[in-house]
Amino acid sequence: MISVLVVDDQPLMRHGLSVLVGAAPDLTVVGEAATGPEAVARSRELRPDVVLMDIRMPGGDGIDATASITAELPARVLVLSMFELDEYVHAALRAGASGFLLKDARPDQLADAVRRTHAGESLFAPSILTRLVEHYLDRPGGGPVPRVDGLTPRETEVLVLVGRGLSNDEIAADLHIAVRTVKTHIGSLLAKLAARDRAQLVIAAYRSGLVAPS
Repeated sequence: MISVLVVDDQPLMRHGLSVLVGAAPDLTVVGEAATGPEAVARSRELRPDVVLMDIRMPGGDGIDATASITAELPARVLVLSMFELDEYVHAALRAGASGFLLKDARPDQLADAVRRTHAGESLFAPSILTRLVEHYLDRPGGGPVPRVDGLTPRETEVLVLVGRGLSNDEIAADLHIAVRTVKTHIGSLLAKLAARDRAQLVIAAYRSGLVAPS
């Protein structure tokens, strides 16, 4: 069972998210929070697997909360945003968020996003993936370009598909390999590229030139 903490400053939205998440047989809502500081406190108390994090909240936004949670706890943060080009989403990625989903997503997409985030797949809403990375590419002083010359040909193929936003299942189907093999390659990529999570692999794929912005 995947435990989830729901964070949103609007009671109706928070309740609705809790109902949708709780309806999935493999997900359980262990608590709710209405502010960033409360989200941090509740995460420390409840130790959820995934935190559904609104990032625009009074009394302390979700960016600082995301940074605190990812620095202290093993929980993964799935950011919920109203806007595709929300600057806060970019900041949340830098703070350690592992996934992004628009608030107009379907209920089945929400449950799937929680599962994929918990599994370390760092879900991105397809409509914001390219622009999110382009934002990073346009930022001055973004750090050194990742060295990909030490990757095996298969690891390079996997990194390209990760950069295009494919899930593990989709990568396995595309390359005609087992899902567990995909996970092994991703683990190797994380180690070789010193990446914290799949979100950083996406950025590495673009910044290295393996994947070009559309």
